[in-house]
Amino acid sequence: MDSKLRVGLIGDFNEQLRTHRAIPEALRAASGGAVESVWISSDRVGAGEPLADCAGLWCVPGMPYRSAEGVLQAIRHARTTRTPLLGTSAGFQYVLIEYARNVLGMAAAEHQKTHPKAALPLISPLGCALVGVKSRVRLSGGSILRKAYGKPESVEEYHCSFGLNPRYRRLLEGQHLMVTAVDDQDEIRAVELDGHPFFVATLFQPELGPQPNALVEAFTAACARRQAPQRAAS
Repeated sequence: MDSKLRVGLIGDFNEQLRTHRAIPEALRAASGGAVESVWISSDRVGAGEPLADCAGLWCVPGMPYRSAEGVLQAIRHARTTRTPLLGTSAGFQYVLIEYARNVLGMAAAEHQKTHPKAALPLISPLGCALVGVKSRVRLSGGSILRKAYGKPESVEEYHCSFGLNPRYRRLLEGQHLMVTAVDDQDEIRAVELDGHPFFVATLFQPELGPQPNALVEAFTAACARRQAPQRAAS
């Protein structure tokens, strides 16, 4: 029986992107080589059939995606089936869109990069682009992030220029999707879904830092817990 943990990488692989090369390496380092990374392009997600055999999903950076709806379907699948999910950079942005649309009823929520004239631009340009920037984030007590890192703050790397539109922050706060990391300007940099085994999205990119990374280790551990009952039943 194959002992590998199958983790689906949701996005459109581009060898030129540093983060696309880094994510499989980060998973290998975090799991001692126990993870099999499988790229699932955004236009192949469909109704979720390619996701069924995955112990976890990583919604990767690299937008615009070929199919934004495919990415949203993968996120929704992880949220509703309690499959471990890690979303970084654009993955963070689309986690917010999926939650806004399907949980909060904000059907018009859009990403302003692909829909500049959106009626509800939930994701909009950052006041200051974070391309190649490293900065401190403060981690909420009791969060998966705080438990993973074992400390109240961390210095993380970004490569993005879009984030949550502050106009809509109050609509997200206080919901089951909890804010679990902010920067020194109190801007949201990570969220987690309360009550889910592992549903974490960060605007920063832990895959770009020194490896193994504690958050990626926590993610692979959650994937292993997800897969253990399936192995026992087979």
